[in-house]
Amino acid sequence: MNDPRIRGLCPPQFGEAREAFAANFAEGKELGARFTLALHGEIVVDLIGGWADRAETVLFAEDTLTPIFSTTKALASFMIARLVGQGRLDYGQRVADLWPEFAQAGKGAVTVEQALSHQAGLSGLSGPLKPADWFDWDLICARLAAMAPLWPPGSASGYHPVTFGYLAGEIFRRVDGRTIGQALREDVGGPLGLDVWIGLPDSEHHRCAAMRRPPAMPNLGPINEIRRLAFLTKGAAPGGRGEAAARRAEIPSTSGYATAPALAMLMAALANDGLIGGNRVLAPGVAAEASRQRIVGEDLVLPYVISWGAGFMRNQGLGIYGPGVQSFGHSGWGGSCAFADPERGLSGAYVMNRQSADLIADPRARRIIEAAYSAL
Repeated sequence: MNDPRIRGLCPPQFGEAREAFAANFAEGKELGARFTLALHGEIVVDLIGGWADRAETVLFAEDTLTPIFSTTKALASFMIARLVGQGRLDYGQRVADLWPEFAQAGKGAVTVEQALSHQAGLSGLSGPLKPADWFDWDLICARLAAMAPLWPPGSASGYHPVTFGYLAGEIFRRVDGRTIGQALREDVGGPLGLDVWIGLPDSEHHRCAAMRRPPAMPNLGPINEIRRLAFLTKGAAPGGRGEAAARRAEIPSTSGYATAPALAMLMAALANDGLIGGNRVLAPGVAAEASRQRIVGEDLVLPYVISWGAGFMRNQGLGIYGPGVQSFGHSGWGGSCAFADPERGLSGAYVMNRQSADLIADPRARRIIEAAYSAL
């Protein structure tokens, strides 16, 4: 467990977390990875190890950025929560009040919180769709606005793997005038020095870790039309434009890039009633409102019983973010995750560049998180 490539901050109190982190490498489960834990907005663990490239010649560095896939949804949901805290948006208001075209095909009563908690019935786009179409923001938003829901809105949740970003992003744009990615950099990432991005400028591409794709597709359970449209059609996910264009694209459901410390510190605002250190980034009470349960039950897309907040995956019943029943966050395809535990003022993040086939409960992250909690 003394691999010199594994380094970083880890006081003896959290020795079991370091052992768990190192075990993932020793067992051949990692290429490069980083795990960060913050307590009351102060980083107490920051472990880093492995390689940033597939050839295993470039060490995973302190400034290595990792694609975080659906963990991006935590960033988008955080930015929506900021609007709520500023009094510019209400979770209970109708999406169509902000975006009139969205009222088409029986969606006029869908609320912001229903859209964020995957209840809008728009988990995938029906009809012809090319992977490159996702790079046309206005086209996708027009398709979503015109589309009839795949199930009655509000009756169930069905995870929106890609379309969530366009729903959240267009809601944000209609209120603020900017994209979520632009506002994240201008209002949060830049001022607070947090290395988090939705859409990555060319100047930062050289810092990106190369991803090793998972060995198999995730287990989605029995395939029906809802799951097929969400994950399995030819145009279900963005593509066809090359890696550089994919990095630049501001898709607030899938195109996030971050370091683990930056993610952990952003989530610290959600664990500490809006504060990151001495900086108030969310109004008091907004974090609790954002994480409040909107729906719970068997998800129509992911094969789990899930309790959803306003864009956040709640730990209750899942147990993927440690033992805290009030904890919440989001996970990304292949293993990344970010979480907040308001009961303990704790936040954390795990990023990696070797993807697994696990949908939301990657065992590598879980073993580190559970080991870290054992020290508290």
